[in-house]
Amino acid sequence: MLTDEYRYKILKILEANPEISQRDISRELGISLGRVNFCLKALIEVGLLKATNFRNSSNKLAYMYLLTPSGIEEKSVITARFLKLKLQEYVNLQAEIEEIRQDLSHKTVNNAFNNVSQPIEQNQT
Repeated sequence: MLTDEYRYKILKILEANPEISQRDISRELGISLGRVNFCLKALIEVGLLKATNFRNSSNKLAYMYLLTPSGIEEKSVITARFLKLKLQEYVNLQAEIEEIRQDLSHKTVNNAFNNVSQPIEQNQT
């Protein structure tokens, strides 16, 4: 399944570097080469990408991936959705951090109070 996250990341990479190899995309995203190939095929099938052949510097046949006009438009939509998702994750993370800080603060105060409220033992020799 092609998630919005991978769709966004792949379109972003290809927009910046249309001649990048599938292997380099795989390395950059930390996913398998097969998954990259699957994602690219899916993007081509729905008309967001166009693949063209060219000869690279080592005279090997390679592909250049170009965003189609609908690909450019869809990238904008995906980017907005991805940003909204990441902002919500950020808000949730901030709330969780604040909860942990408060919990830690209460424990620190309680521990300090417990240490102060216990009588000091004196050595009787």
